[in-house]
Amino acid sequence: MRSDPIADLLTRIRNASRAEHEKCDIPSSRLKVRIAELLKEEGFIKNFRVLEDRKQNMLRVYLKYGSANEKMISGLVRVSTPGRRVYVTRDKIPSILAGMGVALVSTSKGVVTDREARKQKVGGEVLAYVW
Repeated sequence: MRSDPIADLLTRIRNASRAEHEKCDIPSSRLKVRIAELLKEEGFIKNFRVLEDRKQNMLRVYLKYGSANEKMISGLVRVSTPGRRVYVTRDKIPSILAGMGVALVSTSKGVVTDREARKQKVGGEVLAYVW
């Protein structure tokens, strides 16, 4: 997918999770690595790593499942798209499922979760919702 790499990342993770795969590979970029870092910090994925190669590095995401093989990621939604950007001010940052999920926000201080954006008192572009 060329036009929206973030939607491609989210779709690959969503599809791999639904198919109960252990891992999925995605073409890497700094933004995708940062999103994977946030997903790991929030406990939605087990781990990730960047596989080096000559063309474009690959981001390998290891999915996380519960004790009864329940999925940690039950929903991934792309909010801001190339055709329709969604920006929020610091006082309008959404809360996902009363704090059970996270909103990924691209701010002037980098890509952060909704809680971190509120703490830093910055708004930005809402990239995705994860729960």
